[in-house]
Amino acid sequence: MSNAASRLGSGLVFLLIALSIPIGLYAFGFQARLSGNPEFHARFDSMPVYAFMHVVGSGVALLIGGFQFSSQLRRRYLGAHRWVGRAYLLAVLMGGIGGFALAGVATGGLVARCGFGLLAILWLYSGWQAYAAVRARDLVNHRLWMARNFALTFAAVTLRIYLGLLGGALGYSFDEAYPLVAWLAWVPNLVLVEWLLPVWDRRRRTAS
Repeated sequence: MSNAASRLGSGLVFLLIALSIPIGLYAFGFQARLSGNPEFHARFDSMPVYAFMHVVGSGVALLIGGFQFSSQLRRRYLGAHRWVGRAYLLAVLMGGIGGFALAGVATGGLVARCGFGLLAILWLYSGWQAYAAVRARDLVNHRLWMARNFALTFAAVTLRIYLGLLGGALGYSFDEAYPLVAWLAWVPNLVLVEWLLPVWDRRRRTAS
């Protein structure tokens, strides 16, 4: 891989980490709340165990997931990379189960519930595929599935970006914006990763 491509990859990893950590930390101070919408909080608080699982699992996944894509850290601290990967996948399992349960009562009606429910299913499925690949020592597919999985983890970041844009810039109310971000938060992320994966694979083959 060329130096320019390597620098671009490192820059993208840094950006992912820089955007993920504040949202991950926010999850642990969730009493600060996402918005002032009382119906949203009432629905969320009606399932405290699943809410705890989703918030804590998602927060941990955001805090540690981005570091797994640093090739330098992976080469220098392979043992730590493996243990952090285990913790990450356990966090995804916890957050995904909680998220799927909460999707059934999500604000925004059927559109939002389907969006968040499918997100949780794909998050869990891609995490399982990443785990199965590494257990089979198929590191290429492990990395591909981890990239897909973290694109879905990153939905916690893009959700807040889109809520801000729709509410602040376009004047949507929370109730109007939330069904949209239930899909916008993760579908573009996954499409972008699927577009980039063949490019990454070609560069890997060229460098090898």
